[in-house]
Amino acid sequence: MVSGNIFHFRKNSWPPEEYINRTSLQLLDFDGGAPPEQAWRRKLNTHASILKEFSITFMEALKMIRLGIRLWSYVREEASHGRRAPIDPFNREGKPLASQGVPLGGMGSGSITRGFRGEFRQFQILPGTCEASPVMANQFSIFITREGSNKKYASVLSPGQHEGIGKCTDDHGLSSWGWNLSGQHSTYHALFPRAWTVYDGEPDPELKVSCRQISPFLPHNYRDSSLPTSVFVYTLVNTGKERAHVSLLLTWANSIGGISHLSGDHVNEPFRGEDGVSGVLLHHKTAKGNHPVTFAVAACETQNVNVTVLPSFGLSEGSSVTAKEMWSKMTQDGEFDQSNFNSGPTVPSSAGDANCAAVSASTWVEPNGKCTIAFAIAWSSPKVKFMKGKSYHRRYTRYYGTSEGAAKDLVHDALTNYKRWEEEIEKWQNPILKNDKLPEWYKFTLFNELYFLVAGGTIWIDTQLPAADFMRDHEQQPKIKYGTNNGQNGINENGLSYDDESSATASSEDEPEEDDKIRSLNPNDDGDDVGSFLYLEGVEYIMWCTYDVHFYASFALLELFPKIELSIQREFARAVLFEDERKVKFLADGKNGIRKVKGAVPHDLGTHDPWHEMNAYNIHDTSKWKDLNPKFVLQVYRDFAATGDLSFGAEVWPAVCAAMAYMDQFDRDDDCLIENDGFPDQTYDAWTVHGVSAYCGCLWLGALQATAAMASQLGDTATAEAYKRKFIKAKIAFEAKLWNGSYFNYDSGTSNNSKSIQADQLAGQWYMASSGLPNLFDDVKIRSALQKIYDFNVMKVVGGRMGAVNGMHPNGKVDETCMQSREVWAGVTYGLAATMIHAGMEEQAFTTAEGIFTAGWSEDGFGYAFQTPEGWTMDGHFRSLVYMRPLAIWGMQCALSPAKVVLNPPPINMMDRVNDSPPISNSETGVKKIVHKAKCLSGSVFNCTC
Repeated sequence: MVSGNIFHFRKNSWPPEEYINRTSLQLLDFDGGAPPEQAWRRKLNTHASILKEFSITFMEALKMIRLGIRLWSYVREEASHGRRAPIDPFNREGKPLASQGVPLGGMGSGSITRGFRGEFRQFQILPGTCEASPVMANQFSIFITREGSNKKYASVLSPGQHEGIGKCTDDHGLSSWGWNLSGQHSTYHALFPRAWTVYDGEPDPELKVSCRQISPFLPHNYRDSSLPTSVFVYTLVNTGKERAHVSLLLTWANSIGGISHLSGDHVNEPFRGEDGVSGVLLHHKTAKGNHPVTFAVAACETQNVNVTVLPSFGLSEGSSVTAKEMWSKMTQDGEFDQSNFNSGPTVPSSAGDANCAAVSASTWVEPNGKCTIAFAIAWSSPKVKFMKGKSYHRRYTRYYGTSEGAAKDLVHDALTNYKRWEEEIEKWQNPILKNDKLPEWYKFTLFNELYFLVAGGTIWIDTQLPAADFMRDHEQQPKIKYGTNNGQNGINENGLSYDDESSATASSEDEPEEDDKIRSLNPNDDGDDVGSFLYLEGVEYIMWCTYDVHFYASFALLELFPKIELSIQREFARAVLFEDERKVKFLADGKNGIRKVKGAVPHDLGTHDPWHEMNAYNIHDTSKWKDLNPKFVLQVYRDFAATGDLSFGAEVWPAVCAAMAYMDQFDRDDDCLIENDGFPDQTYDAWTVHGVSAYCGCLWLGALQATAAMASQLGDTATAEAYKRKFIKAKIAFEAKLWNGSYFNYDSGTSNNSKSIQADQLAGQWYMASSGLPNLFDDVKIRSALQKIYDFNVMKVVGGRMGAVNGMHPNGKVDETCMQSREVWAGVTYGLAATMIHAGMEEQAFTTAEGIFTAGWSEDGFGYAFQTPEGWTMDGHFRSLVYMRPLAIWGMQCALSPAKVVLNPPPINMMDRVNDSPPISNSETGVKKIVHKAKCLSGSVFNCTC
């Protein structure tokens, strides 16, 4: 646990009064208008610098030239089929900027990000597609007229002249608007899933304005957290002596990002809804056979707030109403004609013409008076279609149906429920925010890293466990067949073979449409049925649920949405037991293999046909990777221990046994310890390993212990005994081959980096501590290794202000064996910090993790806020923005709350005390006996028959 006196530094790292006048804070402190004390902050006039992209060295290029040629050929082949390769380093769109902010919406229904300067960008409505450029017609603007004076103000609430806006004096488009906000006195405050933009006397010196952005990311609320909608609540405070007529304007293009607004056939439709919610529906016809999308932009009319709309305006001179004319109307009148609500749907737009809509909400604010105006944005894309043709209903359709009117219902419910959402958010966040033992930077970085669960390309469908093509011809669950398999696919005579491969459910593409509105309001009315959830490895690495990376990120899901985490584990458990014999060419060596090997944990759930075509990653043959199977077992046990869900444990137990049995083929000297094969056969897929490795070996030791513990808790005593013996033997071999007196060597080989200090060498120990299991090594070794990593990988890199570099030579020089050894990985650093917390090294832990904040999130850093990359180099060149692994910061929070483990380990130290029965040799049927007991769980709490 965190001690009470170690966080004396940076107790108030970013006090809000450094960004906003204290008087202004007090004036806005009603109805949630004032930003919180702990938040990520930026002034709106902060320069959005261009980020520096990663590049390989000349020697690295020479080593990877064959891979590069094969990858180039593969990228071109995929492009010829109209698809994007899952990894494509050759085609970059635009220059990435340090301009991101909190994304809009819940999880799994597409996302849009609002940058801290006010622009809407990063459209991810279609799966695996990210349109990064801002749609500049999408803006909030303000119009102010002072009664009895000539004071008038009109401004877009986004500072300066932006890219993509013409400057012609006769322009009828966006440049005719008032882009006159300096941003000097305006600030952005982010605490995911909310954000506050405070305009402190801009553009009117006597008007304080706060815009609060709220999205329904609500832990353990599986209904509202799936909703594609956000609310923007404007708080207005008039400090002047005259009444102020204030009109706020929301403009929105009929677009899903990029140039889609020019594709034509888009229709806008005004509406008046219930409870004063009124606005415009924008029906968007997508290209390439994708399902249509409907946006709703709306405001809430009250006794003091009047809402009007303009259903359509264009950005060119030929439009019936131009953007310039729309702006002039608002500048003069502050509202549109009420008759516009009766205009009906617009004529479909022509190709090349934009079709934009506007919603105005106006009110009078008395001298020293206050007022609140609320807007909402929603988008409804009921079906998600993947590139290879399969479609599924998104999760929110369970509650809102599949009709185009769902968007209107979504904005209505958002505007009538957002206060309840905020209550849930504050109840969740306040115990952490008010914990004085935690440093300020950690509090808001912890929550803000969760942006990835919305903006990381997440997809949440209503169907549970879609059927893979190679499983769909059978109606039964897989039957486990005990016996020999002649060593095929790495499962030897001690393993398993399977037949009657099948899946539990059919694809939702075969389900009938539902046009009725369901709109159930109980957030927990679905029991354990939470559908199926996908999230990308990163927006540049478009593979769903990449498992070696999920190992780090999954702490966030387990803590906040444990039913989703269990559903992902069930999908991987099911996949372990099946084989997909379709041929694949692996790009690293040019050899052919099969897509999915039985007994091996898949690297990912696919790209363009998830669940049906797993292992989209094709650089290496991941059936030969040494970390995936142990990581599966470690995650399963951690989740089993954290939830105490015995039915989950029994369901995935056969897959655990199969995954462990599969790994026996990699123990080539009968010491119960796996060896690596002299190529990058783990998550560091450019960093070669020879012999026993600290990383994979430690994961394997943890998996052995977790399997023994899980067997014991499920009542399978024979399996528990056998794996205890394997663990003891493997641990002796591991320490003998790698422990050098102060840390574990990188590997047992003889290369020039075999004695390197790897930051991630205790990943298996991290999971033992997180799961309530005994330590893998004695405390002296654990603390010694962690201290060595801290002294070298952390403190010898810019004085500890950058995180932990992956590899460091014992002479204090960064290991530059490959691009990954010389990188800092944010997720690995967070995982290292979590391991330190578990070991009682809290001060080193937070110093280590603060380096990620300093380099990635602080004003003096590289500008990675809300787009944390996979890693960066010492000179600040990033690789792979918007990446999954940094969610591992929630592993730190898990370490601070160890009581979260529900299942206790066996009552004795089972790893040191075993029965006196004769050992089971590998030459006999040891693992076979283990697996045979696995299915029936003889002597367990479960009743089952074979």
